[in-house]
Amino acid sequence: MGIGENIRRVSETLPPQVKLVAVSKTKPVDDILQAYQAGQRAFGENKVQELTAKQPLLPADVEWHFIGHLQRNKVKYIAPFVSLIHSVDSLKLLEVIDREAAKNQRTIRCLLQFHIAAETTKFGMSPEEARDLLRSGEFNALNHVQISGVMGMATFTDDREVVRREFRQLKNIFDLLKEEFFSEDTHFREISMGMSDDYLVAVEEGSTLVRIGSTIFGERQYL
Repeated sequence: MGIGENIRRVSETLPPQVKLVAVSKTKPVDDILQAYQAGQRAFGENKVQELTAKQPLLPADVEWHFIGHLQRNKVKYIAPFVSLIHSVDSLKLLEVIDREAAKNQRTIRCLLQFHIAAETTKFGMSPEEARDLLRSGEFNALNHVQISGVMGMATFTDDREVVRREFRQLKNIFDLLKEEFFSEDTHFREISMGMSDDYLVAVEEGSTLVRIGSTIFGERQYL
C-alpha cells in the first residue's frame, strides 16, 4: 500500500479536531513529496541536521514540526522556518528559542514537554517544574515564543491501560495549566500525544496532535 493511501486511511480514523503530523525522520525527500501530494502538510522531524537538509528541497508551505530533544546550540538553524517545537523542557531552552525567534522577526509556537512515562530515558518536565517556569519573571519577559500546549510520550509497552493512564495524566496537566495560566489564551489548545502504536488511545484521551511515522512511511530507516 502506498504512502498516499496510508495517509488517507489514518486520516479517516481521526476526528476533525485532531491534526496528523507525519513523522518523516529518516525518510527521503521523495517519500515526503508523496505524502505532500496526497494532501499532507505537517511533518515532524527529530534531528536538526536532517531537518535543515530537507527543508529547502520541499515546498514552502510545508509545516515543519520539531519533535525531538532540542539542543540549545542548534535552535538557530531551525528558527527561521519551524512551525511548532513540541519538545520544550526547560526555561533555558525557551529563552534561546525566544532570542533566535526575535532575530528572525517571528514568534515561534512551542509545547511544554512532560515526563509521563515509566522510562527514565524520556525527557520532560514535571508539573511543578512547569509551574515554576510559567510563574518566573524570566518567562514573562519573553516576547517571541507562544506556549501552545503540552506534549508527552507514553511508556513503550503493550499494556494499553498503562498507556491510557499516562495519556490521561498529560490531559490532566493540560487542564490544570489551562486553568491556572492560560484561561484567557485561545492559543493554548494543543495536546501532542500518540504515535503509530497508540494514537487511537491518545485520541480517546484528548490528543489534538498525533505524531505518526511507521504507519504512513513504513518502518524507520536508520541512517
